[in-house]
Amino acid sequence: MARQGRKIRWGILGYARIARMNVIPAILRSSNAEFYALASRETAKLEECAKAYPVARTYEGYDLLLDDPHVEAVYIPLPNALHKEWTIKAARKGKHVLCEKPVALKVSECEEMIRVCKEQHVKFMEAFMYRYTDRVRKAEQVLASGELGEIKYINSCFRFLLLNPASIKLIPRLGGGSLYDVGCYPVNFIGMITGEDPQSVAASSVQDCGVDVMLSAVLTYRSGIIATLHCGFNAYQSIYSEIVGTKGALQVPDTFLDDPGYITLRTDSGTRKIRVARSDRYRHEIEDFSRAIAHGGEPRLSQDETRRNAAVIDKIYGAIK
Repeated sequence: MARQGRKIRWGILGYARIARMNVIPAILRSSNAEFYALASRETAKLEECAKAYPVARTYEGYDLLLDDPHVEAVYIPLPNALHKEWTIKAARKGKHVLCEKPVALKVSECEEMIRVCKEQHVKFMEAFMYRYTDRVRKAEQVLASGELGEIKYINSCFRFLLLNPASIKLIPRLGGGSLYDVGCYPVNFIGMITGEDPQSVAASSVQDCGVDVMLSAVLTYRSGIIATLHCGFNAYQSIYSEIVGTKGALQVPDTFLDDPGYITLRTDSGTRKIRVARSDRYRHEIEDFSRAIAHGGEPRLSQDETRRNAAVIDKIYGAIK
């Protein structure tokens, strides 16, 4: 366990856009984390990182960073198909692991990653940063209040227009596809509300380049809830969710973003707009995970939830006709 009262030293495996634009700046803003090292297989990226962040060590190769005894936690923003390999390697070197979503391409891979992390006594969390926003916190407060009554229907969508034909999101062997890339967010949001695996799944998709570029699914639960999700990157952007109960409905626009705005609650008493503040979601995520390392607790997203997310994605892909 890390000593309390100091900053957790982080290493980053790969200078991906999300790392350089979001996570590294979040570590620098955080109260309990230090950007200590970065590894890349590309010399140009190491030079770019060294210029932007001269305080950090750089390693030409992921194994070299994992061999550094001063690195306590690693963030893995590598292509989806590499998450399992490097999570397990990091855990076996005693590093705590924050891994980008989806953590694995199969639930069996996810279960192996969880098992190894438990055996090595390291923390492991899937990086769903949207769970650290004021928008989600306010939605959870409405759910806990009982104002919606018994939940009956959930709808969640995350779609955008991908303009880069060379994107790794379109490469099957790297774990491309819209469900892995953005559909995992609605899967997680629905699971956050239901807290259970779906009893049955139906799904359809549009394929291009060997991956799903648009996908819709219907999830049915033993509790009587029906949930629909939609994702894609071949059409105009839509990021929206709705939760419907016996007493009311909650509309959550921009569900997975951290912008300020409103969520809207509709009941027989009328319509109420609930203000949500701008959120520093990446910083809160880093601080929560670092706090769990330092104090021996658990971060916000549990490994059971991560396993469920992977299992639902498996079921959706298996249901495509």
